[in-house]
Amino acid sequence: MLATVFSSFDESGFVSSLSLSWICSYGSLLVDRFFEVLAKMTKNYPAVSEEYQKAIEKCKRKLRGLIAEKNCAPIMVRLAWHSAGTFDCASRTGGPFGTMRFDDELAHGANNGLHIALRLLEPIREQFPTISHADFHQLAGVVAVEVTGGPEIPFHPGREDKPQPPPEGRLPDATKGCDHLRQVFLKQMGLTDQDIVALSGAHTLGRCHKDRSGFEGAWTSNPLIFDNSYFKELLSGEKEGLLQLPSDKALLDDPVFRPLVEKYANDEEAFFADYAEAHLKLSELGYYFESLNLSRCKLNSIMIF
Repeated sequence: MLATVFSSFDESGFVSSLSLSWICSYGSLLVDRFFEVLAKMTKNYPAVSEEYQKAIEKCKRKLRGLIAEKNCAPIMVRLAWHSAGTFDCASRTGGPFGTMRFDDELAHGANNGLHIALRLLEPIREQFPTISHADFHQLAGVVAVEVTGGPEIPFHPGREDKPQPPPEGRLPDATKGCDHLRQVFLKQMGLTDQDIVALSGAHTLGRCHKDRSGFEGAWTSNPLIFDNSYFKELLSGEKEGLLQLPSDKALLDDPVFRPLVEKYANDEEAFFADYAEAHLKLSELGYYFESLNLSRCKLNSIMIF
């Protein structure tokens, strides 16, 4: 492998742009693997009472019924994601800590329409006042994936509600490309390239509404089923009646992202496994071990040029 690297130097001693891209990608993968192993060794969740755990299990059953009856899985996943995706490693603010309960955060442009999710959840929320908003919103996202046929995602209760919402502008912009995705997911949140692609696969659920995002349409022909259709549709090109966002299409132009898109299109089991891992990490940003996320962010910021 080192021979491959050194052979890509030109006569002047400089690395070609293609080789530099390869080196950076390989280095990013090494960072990812290191932190995956470290995370498994260092997770230390807060203890919750037996009564709290029972309330979580009962709440989960209620959520299954609601989501199946109302066909509202997509907006529940969006609620959980938009709550968690505000986490910022550097300042240790934002994240999955129940701040979507504040009108200020609901008013953020990226959160248009999420008041519908909270309204649907309110009858169940009233039955479980001891459960934090933070746990409740993330549990709804986990259940939504499972109800629609997706993978089972581990859930560890104990998140505390934060007293104020994060500033606007931390969520990814669907009109931008791979550099922006890495800036948000890697540098800001502390996630990985693999996480970016796996999480993008949840676009198999739901649709965009022009009055909320400026875009219109569903990504797949069955937007209430969680499967690997998103990746298949992405590789097959644009079709009338189906949506591909600029941030979706950008995955095909990146030398690290595209192989993952192809892998998930051909292997749903691999997608489910990687998605469950990525969703778990997203739902726990800043939760169980903040210094681990901060360290990853520092290394990710070095890897992004």
